[in-house]
Amino acid sequence: MASQPPVNEPTTRRRQLFGRLPLPERTFITDALRTETVGGVLLLVAAVAALIWANVWPEAYETVLDHTVGPSTPLHLDLTLEAWATEGLLTIFFFVAGIELKREFVAGELRSPSAAVLPVIAAVCGVALPAVLFAVTNSGSGGHLGGWAIPTATDIAFALGVLAVVGSHLPSALRAFLLTLAVVDDLIAILIIAIFYSSGIKLWALGLALAGLVLFWFLHRRGVHGWYLYVPLAFLIWALMHESGVHATVAGVAMGLILRCHRVGDEEQSPGEHIEHQVRPLSAGLAVPVFALFAAGVTVSGPALGEVFTQATPLGIILGLLVGKTVGIFGGTWLVARFTRAELNPQLKWADMFALSVLAGIGFTVSLLISELAFADDPALADRSKAAVLVGSLLCALLATVLLKLRNRHYRELCEEEDRDLDDDGVPDVYQQDDPAWRARTAKPVNHPANRATDGPDGPASDTNR
Repeated sequence: MASQPPVNEPTTRRRQLFGRLPLPERTFITDALRTETVGGVLLLVAAVAALIWANVWPEAYETVLDHTVGPSTPLHLDLTLEAWATEGLLTIFFFVAGIELKREFVAGELRSPSAAVLPVIAAVCGVALPAVLFAVTNSGSGGHLGGWAIPTATDIAFALGVLAVVGSHLPSALRAFLLTLAVVDDLIAILIIAIFYSSGIKLWALGLALAGLVLFWFLHRRGVHGWYLYVPLAFLIWALMHESGVHATVAGVAMGLILRCHRVGDEEQSPGEHIEHQVRPLSAGLAVPVFALFAAGVTVSGPALGEVFTQATPLGIILGLLVGKTVGIFGGTWLVARFTRAELNPQLKWADMFALSVLAGIGFTVSLLISELAFADDPALADRSKAAVLVGSLLCALLATVLLKLRNRHYRELCEEEDRDLDDDGVPDVYQQDDPAWRARTAKPVNHPANRATDGPDGPASDTNR
């Protein structure tokens, strides 16, 4: 059999899609995805718990959601627990998203235009096509165009939770693409929420919130430390943003974008990376699961499931997630390869990209949030939209599981190759193959026939007798 050329020796000058990540980026993404995977499993548990609670004890569920907590003056913070979860806890999630976005622009995949073009185009196509499908489905009588943004979001935590539950492996390059795609997706979702789902703007409150952000930026740039300063200031900015009529989660994103995410001097971590490392477990392990507990509780019955597939609004959401996200992301990736003359990593196939696109159709946290914002005046329609998000995400998860399982053995081999560390120095061997010192450390003596006597205590005579 003819020997194959090594994968790390390119045969053309074309840029490679989903090639090996630089070691620092791989390490950062591995740590980030580990937390998100745990959070994804908790998210799945919370969603199941919400469905059971809402269907077995519906009155208790509604009572808890509608329980009001907080002062009514001066900033109208007498909110229901559901609102605290939606606008309060999710602000932590969007704060982490803001840091991720900033880091991607200054130190990650988005810092280079040539590297950013793939996830940006894939994310834009993965947002545009679901919105178009929803609009077409709801263009007739009985449709509700206000929910066009519901099927546009990818939930990275839910997707990684599915991977963890089904035991599927993915090479680090595909996981990195999924994370970067979700970051760009979150940016688009933030802009959509700020522009299309904010109303009754109070300029005085918005102005004070912006002044608070300026103070936040000034203190951070001056190197002032102390959580006891930043946490109260962050809460004040959030409360003013909520009072202004702009969705309060925008405050979280803004504060995340303010943080410095590039390293200076001999810093091991930038301030943004350090804070993200501290806050991400709180976001993935508490904020998002609690939001899911309060948002995913919808009535499940035969008629309710029938409405999901027969009414225009929920059907548009399902088609947007299952068809729109898949075709949009896959098509955007293919267009990048076609028109930039980039080539796919020879260890992967386009079928892998299709399976990943299906997995990216899982929309949960942001989709549930937009369902509440889009149909705030119609709770019944909001519940049907949430049910459609759950059904669409479940269909994407099941289909992606089947497709990924078909290649799971190959993925496992790639992951083992990526993680192999023969000399136990903490650096995977694939990053040291050209280092003579590494080759010397890992070289094995050749087992010549003349030396086989050393293989056992009985020597060659013993081997002959055997």
